[in-house]
Amino acid sequence: MPINSFENYPMSWKPSVDKTEKPIYQTLAGQLEQDILNGVLLPGTKLPPQRELADYLDLNLSTISKAFKVCELKGLLSATVGSGTFVSYDALSNAYLLEDTKPKHLIEMGATFPDNSSFEPLLLQLKSMLQETDYEKWFSYGRTGESLWQKDAAIKLIRRGGFETTVDRILFANGGQNAIAATLASLCKPGDRIGVDHHTYPGLKTVAAMLSVQIVPIKSENYEMSPTAFEYACKNDNIKGIYLIPDYNNPTASFMSVENRKMIATIAKKYKQFVIEDASYHLLSKKPLPAIASFAPEQVIYIASLSKSLAPGLRLAYVAVPSQFKDPISKALYNLNITVSPLLAELTARTIVSNQFEVLIEGHREQTIRRNQVVNRYLTDYTCLGVDTGIFRWLLLPGKITGAEFETLAAQQGVQVYAAERFVVGNSCPERAVRISVCAPKTLEELEQGLIILKRLLSDIT
Repeated sequence: MPINSFENYPMSWKPSVDKTEKPIYQTLAGQLEQDILNGVLLPGTKLPPQRELADYLDLNLSTISKAFKVCELKGLLSATVGSGTFVSYDALSNAYLLEDTKPKHLIEMGATFPDNSSFEPLLLQLKSMLQETDYEKWFSYGRTGESLWQKDAAIKLIRRGGFETTVDRILFANGGQNAIAATLASLCKPGDRIGVDHHTYPGLKTVAAMLSVQIVPIKSENYEMSPTAFEYACKNDNIKGIYLIPDYNNPTASFMSVENRKMIATIAKKYKQFVIEDASYHLLSKKPLPAIASFAPEQVIYIASLSKSLAPGLRLAYVAVPSQFKDPISKALYNLNITVSPLLAELTARTIVSNQFEVLIEGHREQTIRRNQVVNRYLTDYTCLGVDTGIFRWLLLPGKITGAEFETLAAQQGVQVYAAERFVVGNSCPERAVRISVCAPKTLEELEQGLIILKRLLSDIT
């Protein structure tokens, strides 16, 4: 029997456990998960101290700890030393942003796509390749030794993004998220912790959850990860590394200052932390800032993907890997990839080496600027963070409406946007904000229709 009486004792969660079902910790974890998913325990709820719960259920403390750990590794709970354990704010959010099918009767302003101006030039390049006499090689396995000149193309693209590296450090991946998965799989064990911004790329969250890697929110200042908070996490939170999007941060559209990039790099070197630098958006800028990898090339895994700057269907990413990490990441990529598509690798390399990629990127940039001018015109009375070359914006909501509530409201009126709750990490409180994709609508007219609806909704809640 419990030592204390809990008849009238206030507890945020009073589970009942069938102790005949073994192992008990899994039964308890299952009930905790169901109570979270069913809304019995709301995001942000502080759970009872583990000793208190052990006394209430007449169980060993280790049983409670194991149950909490199971749910923590699933991203349902977030524990902070000295503060307790909370139901994660993102426990109920959908981190899978790209729907299985295109939303019907909705203007797509949720998923981030560049405009389609590069599709025709890429098609012409592809047709030219397929007319060559040895075209069949594009449909065979690719071999590493046959792709050396393609690595030269990778160097050229990465240099354009603000980082100088060498051919011996280049690996190929089937897209940026694939590269992230391989990096975490090779450098982390289940239960390891990595630091991220309070709102971060949902693809990282889903990969981390799959690999049972915990992501820890690190305090930001003006939407930039605080170097002081990063150093504190290195000393106190037992993290192994961090994940960052320093340019056009997804979802907040912010940029990290050069000074902070240098400080983050210095701290990473001091504490031997790896840094995953997601450079998905570096090429959107005409003159990109120096990459964090420039200041700590031995600590930073630099991922340059092409889906946001050229075309989403180019499922290819170039990864510049420090020598100390190259072997494990290379093996993980092989196990996850087997090989990248020779067809896409060749098409991308030719587009880069011919300098056609500069023309395509400039075309995207001009279109994006035009679209952002429309956004600025319609949302001038609201705080909509981001720059005119960015393909998405971060809209801070007026009044007391939450991002999740506004996302639902907008969908009911025919517009898909994504709430801050989809991006928030752990027990961080989500901003009252939504991410708006500027380039996802097929035409400027469709973009305007979506903005008219959003403006009307914003006016109604003000």
